[in-house]
Amino acid sequence: MLHRRRFLNTTVRSLTLGGAGCLLLLLAARGAGAQPRYTVPLAQLQEMVAQRFPRSVPVQGLLDLTLQAPALRLLPEVNRLGAAMVVDAAGPALRRSHAGLFDVEFALRYEASDRTLRAHQIRLARLDFPSLKPAVVQLLNTYAPALAEQSLREVSLHQLRPQDTAVLDGLGLQPGPITVTAEGLTVAFVGKAPG
Repeated sequence: MLHRRRFLNTTVRSLTLGGAGCLLLLLAARGAGAQPRYTVPLAQLQEMVAQRFPRSVPVQGLLDLTLQAPALRLLPEVNRLGAAMVVDAAGPALRRSHAGLFDVEFALRYEASDRTLRAHQIRLARLDFPSLKPAVVQLLNTYAPALAEQSLREVSLHQLRPQDTAVLDGLGLQPGPITVTAEGLTVAFVGKAPG
């Protein structure tokens, strides 16, 4: 018990105010018997994902799609996020650039190697190019599921700080289920499996 108290005292002193606040919330929740949680607001998610765009996605050597930073939306009823992106299509198969809208939905997972929350299980909701000929739109829709996957595959939306995960490690906790709420993402922390 004394060793654990020293560890916690040393850890709290070494953290920034934000990290200490996170630690105190975790400890309070753990002491009250509740599952510790960490919430990431939508604005913070939006800021991080914007750093990963614009992105270019080639389509079979015929054209390139350039995706702008997505506008994220929370979909708590299905525990997913949505992302609407303005997209420009240009290339040898087209005479000029065409603007459109690319809308996807995705789940999230935690990647321990770099402490990030990442997009995965990406599904196309809508691909719309009003100025393209129907045959070209049909071609794009053939590739649309793969394009949806390629556009956001493994894009990170948030990263936990090293000092925060060190504290969790010391408490025998690791990030667990990620829940989409009306306020943002909530990451539950669970006990590590013995091993």
